Amino acid sequence: MSPNTLQDLERRQAELRAALNQGTDMRRGSLVERYRSCGKPTCHCAQKGSRGHGPSWSLTHAVAGKTVTRVIPANAVEATRAQIAEYRRFRAIARELVAVSERLCDARLGQGNAASQEAAKKGASKRRSPRRSSPKSTPL
Repeated sequence: MSPNTLQDLERRQAELRAALNQGTDMRRGSLVERYRSCGKPTCHCAQKGSRGHGPSWSLTHAVAGKTVTRVIPANAVEATRAQIAEYRRFRAIARELVAVSERLCDARLGQGNAASQEAAKKGASKRRSPRRSSPKSTPL
């Protein structure tokens, strides 16, 4: 949807703000399924072609330039996936809200310029009147 009129932009902005308020729990990051080997030579994970022990689930995301990893229990995987999806939905709505708000600000700014140009057409003078000097005092 590409709203063009001021009313369309205002309506879309209100819709996006309402959509932001409809969210639930959210978390950022990526959920990763991992398998590992324990290192024991007699364990099944040491056999050729074995996936290893697992799956274990990890949630990773960056904080201040460093990757943070959190282990997610298997019974919380579906809830974590839903939280990540909600975060992505939130981010998409927020990006669109900013874009619509910028277009709305530009449209309102354009209205202000149009009003000042209209005033200029109605006879407003572009030149200022010459300044009158104050009367000179005469010596007594």
